[in-house]
Amino acid sequence: MHELFAGIPVKDFDVALEWYKRFFGKEPAFFPHKTEAVWGLAEGRYAYIVQDNEKAGHALVSFFVDDLTSFIASLSGQSISPLKDESFPNDVRKLTYADPDANEFGICGIGGGS
Repeated sequence: MHELFAGIPVKDFDVALEWYKRFFGKEPAFFPHKTEAVWGLAEGRYAYIVQDNEKAGHALVSFFVDDLTSFIASLSGQSISPLKDESFPNDVRKLTYADPDANEFGICGIGGGS
């Protein structure tokens, strides 16, 4: 596999778009149509939101970041707080966040304090 597109269904595209701009810390890379927005996360890796009322709230996505402490701080600065904070024996820490539709995101990294 060379490319990854992870889709996240949302109910209210405009509300979700504003939340995800804060979550990813940037504007979308492009808009395939009026109710879909795509963010480039790394080369060949993308996450997108798309309005889909039936599927909204059922996404489970995990990201592994290089600098967990900075990522947590950036989310906190955007008033995005974790639902759960877990630490594992191998020094991996996972914080779980939820968007306005209750889609869940695990943000993982090494260390990062607790």
